Amino acid sequence: MRTLKDKVVLITGGAGFIGSHLAEGVLKVGARKVVIVDNLFVGSLDNLAAIRDRIVFYKEDAADLHSMEMIIRTEGVQVIYNMATMALIYSFFNPHTAYMVNVKIADVLMHLLRNEEYETLIHASSSEVYGTARYVPMDENHPLNPTTPYAAGKAAADLLITSFCNVYNFDVVIIRPFNNYGPRQNMDGPLAGIIPATVRRIQSGEAPFVEGDGTQTRDYIYVSDTIRGLIAAYEQDNLRGEIINLGSGVEIQIVAIIKHICAYMGYTGEIVYKPERVADVKRLCASAEKAKGLLGLTCDIPFEEGIVKTLDWYLRDVCEK
Repeated sequence: MRTLKDKVVLITGGAGFIGSHLAEGVLKVGARKVVIVDNLFVGSLDNLAAIRDRIVFYKEDAADLHSMEMIIRTEGVQVIYNMATMALIYSFFNPHTAYMVNVKIADVLMHLLRNEEYETLIHASSSEVYGTARYVPMDENHPLNPTTPYAAGKAAADLLITSFCNVYNFDVVIIRPFNNYGPRQNMDGPLAGIIPATVRRIQSGEAPFVEGDGTQTRDYIYVSDTIRGLIAAYEQDNLRGEIINLGSGVEIQIVAIIKHICAYMGYTGEIVYKPERVADVKRLCASAEKAKGLLGLTCDIPFEEGIVKTLDWYLRDVCEK
């Protein structure tokens, strides 16, 4: 069994929501050095405050070949976790960039892997590559049907990486997380996640809203479970070339999440129903069997527990400041 202990690990997008939690997790298992590459488009150095003196940070674009090559050589990087992307919602503001950023980063990482600049890539894809479920639970053989430029870019990056692995037998694992939630998810602005954005609206005296009728479902996985899966994707043997979903296997309606937040925060006002978002996925529910079999991963945090932990963090550590 491999270990990240004493490895030099680079995390693209490491100042973001999931990336910053991953940086903490990699340090906990004994990585010798953690290098963060993030252009801070959505990420924030505040997310790294607790470990700032234990990491090496570069404010660079992971899609820049020469910058990445310099960083990898300078720091002696062995393992890369590719978490860099732009939020799905960015598809509606800048669709071309939302697509291309995923492809460009994947291309850079394949170029550098082919040149033996580093050893192993754990690539974070997305459940959005599947589109609306044709069957549930959705396993890794589910057809790809991306409905947004973001999702199309993720799917294209997966195909690019898989093709290079077929030709060169690279040491790569592709992980497809479903809907992550937890502390440090972006709370403000047009790219905010639905849970923290709803908290912010209620705290600001605004009515929460649902796009569409709210019956669309998502499979929410607490961020600490995702981090365990990402670390196991490196540490488990014989996973080269595998594609693995990370999800809870439980689907929850969006309107139920909004109502849960309202109840927890004591909000009794109206919930506004807005027009359905264009290209919105109607149903997501992961099959967690492959993750359980190959990674030994079962979700430790059920939604009922995780949402309380998440809301408490926002209300205590963000909204009161």
